[in-house]
Amino acid sequence: MRVLIVDDHELVRAGLRSLLQPEADIEIVGEVATGSQALVQGRRLRPDVVMLDARLPDMPGPDVCRGLCEALPDTAVAILTTFSDDELVRQCVRAGARGYLLKEIPRLDLAASIRALAGGESIVDRKVLPQVMAVARQSAQLEDPERPLSERQLVILRLVADGLSNREIAEHLQLSELTVKSYIEDLLKQLGARNRVHAAILATRHGWL
Repeated sequence: MRVLIVDDHELVRAGLRSLLQPEADIEIVGEVATGSQALVQGRRLRPDVVMLDARLPDMPGPDVCRGLCEALPDTAVAILTTFSDDELVRQCVRAGARGYLLKEIPRLDLAASIRALAGGESIVDRKVLPQVMAVARQSAQLEDPERPLSERQLVILRLVADGLSNREIAEHLQLSELTVKSYIEDLLKQLGARNRVHAAILATRHGWL
């Protein structure tokens, strides 16, 4: 997997490089410090994943994200930042970001997230998941009268949208964790979703949540 890092802090770029270098299947093909450089190098390098800081010195992060998504539709753009304010998250999601991760993410989670993004999944940090779901709700269609989901499935999806893990959902509903996992696997198949976050977003866009 080919990764382009976009961050105006040299120490951050060096830190990400050191975290990802041990991963044999992840190659850092470029590092840039500005939005304009990101757009140029993105088109030239055509990476699988762009790790993009949300705040850059020359351009707003959401504008850079939008430009990359339009120029490179097969590239996954993920926001990697220390910021989790609502409006910034909304702007980045609307711009086409496929992932939103906070910089405190552990190394193994970062590598796993990059692999998932390269595989077509959406990855959203639990701390900003409610903001992402709010964006989906704002663009929701009218409720579908032929909703294919049961009430139990909708309850589980709402808890997913609130950022709960399988274990937390199981405790909340007094179910086994295996049962919750089975429900979510069925939901993914029914909705044609790539992962649990994608399923919640799809259901929200249809007005089911």
